Amino acid sequence: MRSIPVLPGLLAAALALPVALAAQAADASTTATTATAPVVNVERLDYGLRARALAPGAWVVEGANADFTVPNGCNIINTGFFSTGAGVVVVNTGTSRKYGEQLRALIARTTAEPVVQVIHLNLHPDYFLGNQGFADVPRLATPATRAGMAREAEAYATNLYRLCGDWMKATEPLLPDRDLDVPAAGRRWQVGSREFELHELQGHTDSDLVLIDRASGTAFVGGLVFTDRIPTTPHARIAPWLASLDRLPALLQAAGVRTVVPSHGPVRGDLQGLAQTQRFLQWLDASFTRWAREGWDMNEVLRAPVPAEFRGWAAFQTEYIRNVAHLYPRYEREVLTAGRTTGR
Repeated sequence: MRSIPVLPGLLAAALALPVALAAQAADASTTATTATAPVVNVERLDYGLRARALAPGAWVVEGANADFTVPNGCNIINTGFFSTGAGVVVVNTGTSRKYGEQLRALIARTTAEPVVQVIHLNLHPDYFLGNQGFADVPRLATPATRAGMAREAEAYATNLYRLCGDWMKATEPLLPDRDLDVPAAGRRWQVGSREFELHELQGHTDSDLVLIDRASGTAFVGGLVFTDRIPTTPHARIAPWLASLDRLPALLQAAGVRTVVPSHGPVRGDLQGLAQTQRFLQWLDASFTRWAREGWDMNEVLRAPVPAEFRGWAAFQTEYIRNVAHLYPRYEREVLTAGRTTGR
């Protein structure tokens, strides 16, 4: 039985920025309405995972748009998979051993092709703690993501045991076993008949991988984008995040992307999630900068008004408190450092 020391809360998943992609497909804005929500059975520890086809050979497995809770199985991530003619590529493996095993079974019910590759888009726990269900296949991540997972894995598992209880039974971190090197200009990755396009950006974490499948017009954008949800920020750096997201619309447009799959929140046929995340990050950066310069402490920040749009997003009551705890001390330090530099 895993012992559970007292650790600070962590968890994450991401944010994003951008302006709109050009209007590319007529009225693509309502893809989210066909979402296939899981039907969770807590008593049986059944995640109720469902695969929704986005295009021939491309599926998303949607989690709850919420915070981690026992009733939702702590399943708040959108994972996915692609058939390639030479086997299935899996995008992220979920929060627990049970999730990984149930995802593997769902894939077997959906396509006759065997799983041949797993790819992880960043270092956060719900991207890889399901790896025990895929122990027999290569598991890829960028070198920075692999290093981050190795550093954080035990703390992630301990925190999720505390938050999620029996859903985490028998879960032990199983790390990616192969490096995925992605040049600054991106790379093509061929698996069977399917050619993926990979781009390594940063800001939500030190390595935020974007996977694009031109054949289906689908992009898994990982933790860079949150749709209708407050972004998570334990490893966030706002300026690089915004810079990465400045690049993202052009990458998606050049690849003919029609469906954007964020790791958290509804799948969309437009850039609504990108625009939402951009607005939130810009507001947060400007507000935290101003409040730090005015000498506010964290309690005052937490009492300050937040725009109604953001208050209406999933997980606001818990995630925004974490945003303040993760990020506001940096703004305070910057003000103090600037004061010392100018001799004030």
